[in-house]
Amino acid sequence: MRYITGGIALGAALALGGLVGAGTSANAEPAPAPAAQTQSLYAPSAMVLTIGQGDSAATAGIQRAVTLSCMPKADGTHPNTRGACSQLRLADGDFTKLTKIKEGTICTREWNPVVVTANGVWDGRRVNFEHTFANPCEMKAGKGTVFEF
Repeated sequence: MRYITGGIALGAALALGGLVGAGTSANAEPAPAPAAQTQSLYAPSAMVLTIGQGDSAATAGIQRAVTLSCMPKADGTHPNTRGACSQLRLADGDFTKLTKIKEGTICTREWNPVVVTANGVWDGRRVNFEHTFANPCEMKAGKGTVFEF
């Protein structure tokens, strides 16, 4: 019992000493909190890309979806992150350039719409892109590497 009592007394003395020390520092001005370090060398580029069956993103049944992040390195669930990021850089993030149907493409005139979307951030700018192809043939001719998944 003697050792336990001594341990309790020592613990109480340390606690009181801490309170006294805290009381003296309470009168002093508190140290400012360090600023959050959110800046990066690279502008953010991270998106979710989807392919769906339907005539608009609001009504389409999503068939496939991947993530794509291009800064500071190509990453994500996209099967060809480097190729997709390279194609986006060449187009300066303009998805309308990436979804143009190649000249000379011959497709049927059926209406079986396929919609592709890109949502997120490209080079620090918000992206909310949607494009509807008339049918899978047109999509194959205009999807490029970015929507090749």
